[in-house]
Amino acid sequence: DRDEVEHRHRHRPDAIAAEDDGEHELVPGVEEHEDRERQEDRDRPDERLEQAGADALELNIYYIPLDIYMTSAEVEQAYIDIVEAVKRVVHIPVAVKLGPYFSNLAHMAWRLDECGAGALVLFNRFYQPDFNLEALEVHPQILLSTPQSLRLPLRWIAMLHSRVRADLAATGGIHSGKDALKLLMAGADVTMMCSALLRHGISYIGVVEREMLDWMERYEYESVREMQGSMSQRNASDPAAFERAQYIRTLQSY
Repeated sequence: DRDEVEHRHRHRPDAIAAEDDGEHELVPGVEEHEDRERQEDRDRPDERLEQAGADALELNIYYIPLDIYMTSAEVEQAYIDIVEAVKRVVHIPVAVKLGPYFSNLAHMAWRLDECGAGALVLFNRFYQPDFNLEALEVHPQILLSTPQSLRLPLRWIAMLHSRVRADLAATGGIHSGKDALKLLMAGADVTMMCSALLRHGISYIGVVEREMLDWMERYEYESVREMQGSMSQRNASDPAAFERAQYIRTLQSY
């Protein structure tokens, strides 16, 4: 019916709302605008960044679908459309930062790999709202990551290693040299650190580097490449350790 059609249109990812003399009017997004050709000729941020000398771009796609009629396939296609649109206008590598909330993350990683993503950054940490009980307001608050956050990217990077061509970058929960080593051994090409640097300062990078070098020297690793992916699911002595088959054993280890 008309209400349902209007509802679906309002919550499409390519639709935006505009105020016009106090009335709420739905305006099609860039892709469907009547001035589409002129819009595509305008300077784009991605093109300008490449022209300014960027070696690569990271697409941080922060999208929470609210439309109850929107299927998971439509959500995934929105991501693919964004990557393909950027790839059409730039010639430098494009990385995609993903959240973990997909019906089949492995398939989504494969689709992004197929459409030209040069790297996958796992994972985007969506900040969650909180309530201020005194003011009765929604209260945004940044919570820094903890080392326990490492488990999610560790698991998925280990499972995706050698299954996609795209590089794999780990973000979230990396607070020490040993954390970085774990992710490299899972198969990460890059590890990213933010919360630990906010807590300890930029000089903390030197502490992390020394911890990594000491460990590599102790266990006779000559290079990062030598260890990279050595504990991925494909190379692990117990591949089932990354799947639910380990659930009972994990509980018994408590």
